Amino acid sequence: MSMPLWTSAEIEAASGGRASVPFEVTGVTFDSREVEPGWLFVAMPGTIADGHQFVERAFAAGAAGALVSRPVQGPHVLVKDVAAALNALAVAARARVDATVLGVTGSVGKTSTKEALAAALERRCRNQVHRSVKSYNNHTGVPLSLARMPRETVYAVFELGMNNAGEIRALTALVQPHVVLITAIAPAHIENLGSIEAIADAKAEIFEGLEPGGTAILPNDTPHRDRLLRAAKRHAERIVTFGIGDADVAAVHAVRADSGGSLVTARLLESELTYNIALPGEHWVTNSLAVLAAVEVAGADLAAAGLALGDMGGLKGRGERHCVALDGGELLLIDESYNANPASMAATLSSLAVEPVDGRRIAVLGTMRELGSHSDAAHASLAPHVLGAKVDTLILVGEETRPLEDALAGQVEVLRAGDPDEATDRLLATVRPGDAVLVKASNGVGLARLVERVAGGAASCST
Repeated sequence: MSMPLWTSAEIEAASGGRASVPFEVTGVTFDSREVEPGWLFVAMPGTIADGHQFVERAFAAGAAGALVSRPVQGPHVLVKDVAAALNALAVAARARVDATVLGVTGSVGKTSTKEALAAALERRCRNQVHRSVKSYNNHTGVPLSLARMPRETVYAVFELGMNNAGEIRALTALVQPHVVLITAIAPAHIENLGSIEAIADAKAEIFEGLEPGGTAILPNDTPHRDRLLRAAKRHAERIVTFGIGDADVAAVHAVRADSGGSLVTARLLESELTYNIALPGEHWVTNSLAVLAAVEVAGADLAAAGLALGDMGGLKGRGERHCVALDGGELLLIDESYNANPASMAATLSSLAVEPVDGRRIAVLGTMRELGSHSDAAHASLAPHVLGAKVDTLILVGEETRPLEDALAGQVEVLRAGDPDEATDRLLATVRPGDAVLVKASNGVGLARLVERVAGGAASCST
């Protein structure tokens, strides 16, 4: 039998708490809806609800123990501060593994790249690769992801996110990565940080947590490359760039494959590799180069990584594709509803442009949030990308998208919707068999509801 993830004695030692009775756990969560039999439920304080309100539900779902700051019925470890105790578990988890740890951040593509990197490492290292799940990349998600790391882990991939300066500095200090990767710099969260340069500096905080002898992997094709390089040199023993041109890891040749993805020949650090990418879009060529750079630096299997990239499917809210049955045929629904900023909007619209369709191209676009005073200009700047994507019908959700409608000035049929439900109704009244529909917005807009209603139980598809 495999060892438990944590024993109550280990939780006591890490947190300074006191166990009511001895117990062992096989998983950790702070969401009572995620509890599985044998897991530890962390009763986190919250701004809306206190996790202690859900302890009983967690035990009913099979939790083996709880981490709490006041006594409860059932096996538990009592601590003064639950959030601090979770951080302490994270520190203990990191200290006990002999693993190669990789950290991923960036304005665009960090979750998808993290997933692709974990899949590439997993290809030859089954059941020994640990990764952040979902987008658990903040001050609570990263400690939870660390606390979930099995002691036998060989590779671990953590996603680090931020809304403000200083946040990644704290997270990378917990993760202590051997390899760090920045996917891209774009004006996400510019409302909080004020400038694109400040965003680059905030992302560059990830270098500060590098272990001695660590490697920094950076995008070559960004105006902020030199700024990132200067920051990396202060902490990294080795720096590797990816992209085109003179990048250390570069695409020598890339063409669209019949499957909708890409066929790429890449120049790596010590070899060349030709591989397929299942997911469509030029941005995935760049993402794949970042993945291969990290795999090579980590000393893992490059050929296996290439095979993994050929098998990658889209993630929910980040490129998952649904083939939805309609009378007389089917509809392709591309779900990019989880997040949006100008760079990711442009990339996904570019992918829609080359999508082979029998019918029309329809885009349902919602507000890009956290752009502050840049919002009007950023939304208007999407107009050439909408036109380049050959969009036949555009459904816009949110008042912030008005500048985009104005910039298009009648060049595309535009339908407006006040909320996701109205957008869904408009879409369902419009679509026909053979159409391809792209859905993209910041997560808070709620266009995932549209995807759920339209896709229903439709299976994911690759065509």
